[in-house]
This record gives sequence, C-alpha cells and structure tokens, in this order.
Amino acid sequence: GISYMKSYIHHLDEWLRRRIRQIIWKRWKRTRTKYKSLVQLNVPKQKAWEWANTRKGYWRIACSYILHRAITNKILEQTGLKNLTCLFERAHLNY
Repeated sequence: GISYMKSYIHHLDEWLRRRIRQIIWKRWKRTRTKYKSLVQLNVPKQKAWEWANTRKGYWRIACSYILHRAITNKILEQTGLKNLTCLFERAHLNY
C-alpha cells in the first residue's frame, strides 16, 4: 500500500504543479503581460515573444519547456507550494 501511495502522491504533485502553472499563465491575460512576465523570469526575449503569441491552449502551455524553465519548482516552493513527495517520504521514512 505504501509503494502504491508513493507513486500516487508523486503523480498528484506533478499534476498540481502543472495546474498552478496553468493558472499563472491564464492570469497573464494579454500578450504584452505574458511577454513582460517571461522576460522578468529570465527567458530570452525572442522565445518570450514567441510563446506570448502562441495560440496553444492553457493546459498545453502549462507543460511546455519554456514555462517549466520560467516557473520552476523552486519558485513554486518559495511562493508557498509544498512538495507532497518530500512530505510523504519524511512521514514514511521508517517504512
């Protein structure tokens, strides 16, 4: 049961991070806002402009290379998102 739960928690953690990236991308409604925010997150200007103008859906962009490099797991943890996999491993360290 613990081994099944570990993989379930891991997949849930991945899904939550992707969903939060989607919400952040959706919050940046306009192309100009997306561009400026990506540049602030140290994305090269050319790539920021390409991705700000994309017509792909929010869920697809949330899993994109550029958004994963801009909004890293470290940034999400600094804003308050807990890493569920680490919490689970600490709770079941003795098993």
